[in-house]
Amino acid sequence: MNRGTAAVVAGTALLSLTLAGCSLNVQNVPLPGGADLGGHPYTVKADFADVLDLVPQASVRVNDVAVGRVTKIGLGADGWSATVTMKVNGKVKLPANAYAHLEQSSLLGEKYIQLSAPTGGKEQPSGTLRDGAVIPVSHTNRNPEVEEVFGALSMLLNGGGIDQLKTISVQLNKALTGNEPEIRSMLGQVDTLVSDLDAHKQDITDALDGVNALSATLAARDQQIGTVLTGLSPGLKVLEEQRGQLVTMLRSLDTLSGVAVDTVNRSKDDMVADLQALAPTLRRLADAGKALPDSLQVLVTYPFTDEVLNGVKGDYLNVYLDLTAVPGTRLIPEMPASGNVYPPDPEQPQAARKSKATTDKKLRDAGIPLPLPSVTGTGTSTGTHTSTGTSTSTGTRTSGGRR
Repeated sequence: MNRGTAAVVAGTALLSLTLAGCSLNVQNVPLPGGADLGGHPYTVKADFADVLDLVPQASVRVNDVAVGRVTKIGLGADGWSATVTMKVNGKVKLPANAYAHLEQSSLLGEKYIQLSAPTGGKEQPSGTLRDGAVIPVSHTNRNPEVEEVFGALSMLLNGGGIDQLKTISVQLNKALTGNEPEIRSMLGQVDTLVSDLDAHKQDITDALDGVNALSATLAARDQQIGTVLTGLSPGLKVLEEQRGQLVTMLRSLDTLSGVAVDTVNRSKDDMVADLQALAPTLRRLADAGKALPDSLQVLVTYPFTDEVLNGVKGDYLNVYLDLTAVPGTRLIPEMPASGNVYPPDPEQPQAARKSKATTDKKLRDAGIPLPLPSVTGTGTSTGTHTSTGTSTSTGTRTSGGRR
């Protein structure tokens, strides 16, 4: 035995004695080539529904760059989930709402934890991930295992769906064979329908919103609707009782409509002839034009129309009004040219008669017309008439003028 071999044996014996003398947890020994944690790493925990075969000392990565390692794996507080404790380099800054994904480096490679920020802009960062932070289950997931993929593929290949796919393919081939134009037309119509629906999606959304508002209104007034429906029950019952009469009435209306149509059809020629005969009269009325309204205006003012004034010379048209007084009426004669206006009234005091005579004289001298005398008597007038020219009758005649 040379010296090299003796040194190796001695070293092996020394290592065996050391391992036998104290307990050593191999999982706590950092793997060579691991991530550099720096001088001030911080601890982060993540709750997983299933960690598969993840082991301590597994890598923790950000964008596939190793930034830490898994230090501990244990059961969560609920006893069903797994809590993974990680140490991350203190220089790595992650958002407080970061995600933790359990991924695999290759098809048969090791498991590791991938930390990432939320994507899509749906969640805004709310600070940074600090020491002792816990990533909830809602922000963790895992990729499917190779065994799971093979199991699903085995189920599909072993009668799980291949036969059904073959049946579907054969039936589709039979259905499409010889119907290519119809299928092409149907696809074109479907494309048009989808295009129209896409162009009117805002209208469809508004209609759905309107239906939603209507449903909310109906739900808020369900009591009133129930009352209305309850009140309709007696009316519906009456309609049900009178159904026979309603049917008879509708049949009678059908018969009446048939008779009316037949009557119109039979009298159509006569009605057309009457309208044709009426056409000349309407044409003459249309030709009359403005003359017809003017003639109607003269007709309603007969016998003294406005046109009569145009044929009268001068400014006045003499009109005489003859009044026939009732028997027993005292008539006062016309006013004399001079002197007192009226004969003295024996029943009136002398002073009053003189005052009235003086007043009348002043009015006459000033050119002011005197008031008409009052006529006393009982009974009603036998009649009045007007005439032009000179007439003689028993009573008082008043002459006037029309300007």
